[in-house]
Amino acid sequence: MATYDWIFDGLGLRDWCGGTGTTAPMSMAELMAQTGAEPDRSIWATPFPSMDALNDACAAFPQSRELTLGLERAFLDIKDALSTVLDPLTQPLSWALRNALHLFQVVPWFVMIPLLGLIVLAVSRSLKLVAFVVGALALLAFIDYYDYAMQTLAIIAVCAIICVLLGVPIGILMSRNDRFQNAMIPVLDMLQTLPPFVYLIPLIFLFSVTEPKLYGIAIILYAIVPVVRLTNLGIRLVDKEVIEAADAFGMTDRQKLFGVQIPLALPNIMAGVNQTIMMSLAMVVIASLVSAPGLGVLVLRGIRNLELGVGLISGLGIVLLAVILDRTTKAALARVNASQKQ
Repeated sequence: MATYDWIFDGLGLRDWCGGTGTTAPMSMAELMAQTGAEPDRSIWATPFPSMDALNDACAAFPQSRELTLGLERAFLDIKDALSTVLDPLTQPLSWALRNALHLFQVVPWFVMIPLLGLIVLAVSRSLKLVAFVVGALALLAFIDYYDYAMQTLAIIAVCAIICVLLGVPIGILMSRNDRFQNAMIPVLDMLQTLPPFVYLIPLIFLFSVTEPKLYGIAIILYAIVPVVRLTNLGIRLVDKEVIEAADAFGMTDRQKLFGVQIPLALPNIMAGVNQTIMMSLAMVVIASLVSAPGLGVLVLRGIRNLELGVGLISGLGIVLLAVILDRTTKAALARVNASQKQ
């Protein structure tokens, strides 16, 4: 006798259940009852009335596995329609990633490394940071990991730029519309708390593993949250007295946004960009499971083949890239803060 037979008997649903309860093989408790040995009936041993527990009492009641199968079938039923809509919309992402990967690998090292050093110098105005960046890239090139590092940088560059282009306007809209903010907060919470691997599951069904947009979309969804949140926060934290002064001068909403609010919120926006870049790097490593090139491939190889040295050295390369990206964006943020204090 199942624990929750009384529910279906009391509701008069035994006929719907099939009369004799479950058609599944007898449980250990039922076998013990037939042999005269009574199972533990204490309150502490009572199972929660879950779907499987209710199915033990009524075979017609669905099991939890039927729920997951139903979700799978529903997703597969709409997969083709979703692919038809999403394929053309996301194809530019594939083109951008392919072209960036090609560019970062075609440009020779003696051009790319000084060029990246000049970019860091322009952003940070720090010769020490430039020396560190050039030295770190030279080290990766010396141990033959330069191509993998350039692939990782290319993916981060494309995905981080797209995150900023999409995230900043969304953050601005959230700061100017409370209803839109209330609608977006649960979405951002979900994107921020979902495990990174979960992003890949539906995308594998929707796109071919040979398409760069498969891992590109996963990286963007995972990394866009900080820049959206901090843009919204930064604009909302602008001093109300400053806004009142702008109103007194007769500034329009557009003039206030671009002339007052965004400049004052720029430190927060830059902090969001920094976090977005770092989260992009973290997701690039995980996305190697679905054909994303770069240093993550070497990490995955070290795990699969138990190659300790490959895993450790590729991990060191990822650390060096993380430090380069973090120090560069923080130096840019420091310059923004210094310019606002003048």
